[in-house]
Amino acid sequence: MDSTLTEQAAGGLSIFGLIFDASLTVQIVMLVLFLASAVSLYYIGVKYRVLRQEAALADQFEDEFWSGGSMEQLNDNWSRRGHHVSGMAGIFMSGYKELNRIVRADGSNASAMDAVHRAMRVELGREIDHLEAHLSFLATVGSTSPYIGLFGTVWGIMNSFLALGISDQQATIATVAPGIAEALIATAMGLFAAIPAVIAYNRFSHLVERLVGRYELFIEEFLSIVNRQAGGK
Repeated sequence: MDSTLTEQAAGGLSIFGLIFDASLTVQIVMLVLFLASAVSLYYIGVKYRVLRQEAALADQFEDEFWSGGSMEQLNDNWSRRGHHVSGMAGIFMSGYKELNRIVRADGSNASAMDAVHRAMRVELGREIDHLEAHLSFLATVGSTSPYIGLFGTVWGIMNSFLALGISDQQATIATVAPGIAEALIATAMGLFAAIPAVIAYNRFSHLVERLVGRYELFIEEFLSIVNRQAGGK
């Protein structure tokens, strides 16, 4: 360690040189933070695309739902889609399917409303799970990465001073600087992993809350329409 410090002090510092010359523990910490950052950035891209798509589908479905067409036709149009229908359309189709089942069974209006409401709430729960997927990982990365990086920094600085303690050289800034610098890289990597994850988590949580609020409002509106139609018969 003492010869490495001397060579780095004489030859100057470089980021990659500091990383490769760091102790095994600090290198493992850096690797963990790098992997956490890479995975979180991937999830950020995936979640951004999913939430944007769900918001666009909700806008499209609401436009069609309030356009004045029949629910049967709307259900048929969305049922013919080749992929799994999610979001507001999936909640509607779940409620409409349950409503048709009860109507064919000649159930009472009260039991129909309760059953439709339960079916739509169950589908809403699935949609919430879908929207919140990977958010817990982003929250974990955002909250723990700085501490993991700090652990690597403390460990690296401790090793640097222990190496200087058994070295015959005089302790100067030039000999201490490389060891401290390589340790501080772990903190920098921890912040690099945490900051995007925290920002993305807060932003995505807000978008999820808005979408869930729209879904819940649609459920109440759908049940109100069904109740009025049943009362008019």
